[in-house]
Amino acid sequence: MVTLSTLWFLLIGVLLTGFLFLEGFDFGVGALVPFVADSDEERQIAIGTIGPVWDGNEVWLLTAGGAMFAAFPYWYATMFSGFYLALFLVLVCLIVRGVTFEFRNKQHTKKWRNNWDYALSISSLLCAILFPVAFANLIGGTPLDLVNGRLDFVGSFFDLLTPFTLLAGLAGASFMLYHGSVYLALKASGNVATKSIKLGSRLATLTIVLVLAFAGLCAVTKGFGKPVSVGFFAVALLALLGSYFQFKNGKYGAALILNGFVVICAMGALFAGLFPYVMLSSIDASTLSLSIENASSSPYTLKIMTYATLILLPIVLICQIWSFKVFKDRVSAKTVKY
Repeated sequence: MVTLSTLWFLLIGVLLTGFLFLEGFDFGVGALVPFVADSDEERQIAIGTIGPVWDGNEVWLLTAGGAMFAAFPYWYATMFSGFYLALFLVLVCLIVRGVTFEFRNKQHTKKWRNNWDYALSISSLLCAILFPVAFANLIGGTPLDLVNGRLDFVGSFFDLLTPFTLLAGLAGASFMLYHGSVYLALKASGNVATKSIKLGSRLATLTIVLVLAFAGLCAVTKGFGKPVSVGFFAVALLALLGSYFQFKNGKYGAALILNGFVVICAMGALFAGLFPYVMLSSIDASTLSLSIENASSSPYTLKIMTYATLILLPIVLICQIWSFKVFKDRVSAKTVKY
């Protein structure tokens, strides 16, 4: 029987999956702007592909954070205290990205716009690296130990940066850049789309190589893990290969959908590997890890949250689908604002 705490563990996984798929191509597009666009007009086209939807895509992260805080307060407290500096850097990057979208067009000088474009690219790239590093720390284990009778993070910021987590960050960032190039090929026009197609093939190849390297490192250092996690990971790799072949054949919509399967299966591997824990201890995984049951809120809190979600989640999904439907056309010089 599925308990409410297990249900909310799965729901947080769904919310983070939606965030990584939607905001993943946002990060990719933002990072690629200086590389796929030469003129100011072309950069405006590239940014215009995500301009109307980026803030809605970030709602998935805010919702996941809020759900974690309410459903698993001990998980939230332990992770946010242990990952404090990393998450603070993520927050700064997200703020810079948001400011960029609002401030870029406030002046028409070349220097002003170029500086904001580079700020968008750097902050997006850092986000694309930091999120996979954080998720890799969850499955790879973090230094958790008993402090004053409760589990707490006892490491430092640099304990989060290991060969395992850094390679995960590079593989995840490479995928998001490829994901962004697929989205640009589908939504942009002219030279921006042409450059995105050319760059996308290279990024897909790099992503496949890095994912295989990560799989090899994971097998050597962590073992193969649970069969269900290995199965999810294998399907994710197959979906990535399928996306690459669809992209090469000019079927960019199909490639984007397959990228969605990559994200779903990768997060499935992560959460299946974590279950029944929410954070694994690198000191002693069997006795010092934080489990779903001892990290969750009271059954009454979870029950109220479930009822609220049944009402509000469909509304959020309808708004998200409507926004993508309204802005479904390709972005060109005639449709962007200067």
